[in-house]
Amino acid sequence: MLTNTSNKKISIKAKEKKTKTHIFSGKSSHLNSYEAKISKIENSCDINHRFVFMHNGQCLASVNSEVILFFKATDIKNKINSNNYIFLGEFNNNLIFTYELNRKELASLEKTGNFFDLRVLAVNLSIIESNFAAKATILIDWHKNNGFCSKCASKMRQNLHGQARKCINNKCEYQIFPKLNPAIIVLVTNQSHCLLGRQKNWPHKQFSTIAGFVEPAESLEDTVEREVFEETNIKVNSIRYHSSQPWPFPSSLMLGFTAVAISNTIKLNDNELEEAGWFSREDLSSGLIRLPPTLSISRALINGWIKGEY
Repeated sequence: MLTNTSNKKISIKAKEKKTKTHIFSGKSSHLNSYEAKISKIENSCDINHRFVFMHNGQCLASVNSEVILFFKATDIKNKINSNNYIFLGEFNNNLIFTYELNRKELASLEKTGNFFDLRVLAVNLSIIESNFAAKATILIDWHKNNGFCSKCASKMRQNLHGQARKCINNKCEYQIFPKLNPAIIVLVTNQSHCLLGRQKNWPHKQFSTIAGFVEPAESLEDTVEREVFEETNIKVNSIRYHSSQPWPFPSSLMLGFTAVAISNTIKLNDNELEEAGWFSREDLSSGLIRLPPTLSISRALINGWIKGEY
């Protein structure tokens, strides 16, 4: 439900079913069915529309970072550039938009809350809130990085209420849509041990599952085999899909798998990892190493194995 926290700030909290849904996940709305409603808000004050504000990749939230602040349309009328609204979706008959504040606009809202990195916010947010924040982060970053047309080098503008960009050159009018970077992330097991690695720039003693981006013309299963071997020299089979998670840093989709090792001698082939090793369930629960943050699919894969789910 939408709960009023003041005459301006709105907090979204909702009951959520226990599934494999990870933080940042959510279903996209069908844009065409909302176009009439979106056109309406651009020409009138509608109390059933909410805005999430962003600045330099951070989201405006309550001072204690427990909830994202959703502002009523009537409270921001004529205060921000209506041409730059980005549609995020619908919740309880409310259309949700995001907007990147400039410095002048920022000053008028600085006393309402604080801006937080999504990694900090995510641990306190509901799935619904985190999905809106992730989508806002991804779309704003995408718009910033696609200012010019790749066909004719003319400027591009927002189109379809922020879901696309279109070339302003009437002879071109090339249109692009947001693209994701698919990446696999896999928990490899060898009987009573699992394979984890760490990068040099990670916090001390922190380890995680093996991950890597999908290359052109490569299947997900091939990516799993290649990435595990490139990083650790371990060969795998019995590859099974687990779940997926949007990862808005800046715009990845993590595709989670489990796999079984058919070799066990580790060799760091490509220097992406500083260290890798086999760890038992006892190792993971003893505090011997630091595990990934609880919000990540990597931690979900590890926790599932610790519980004996696979």
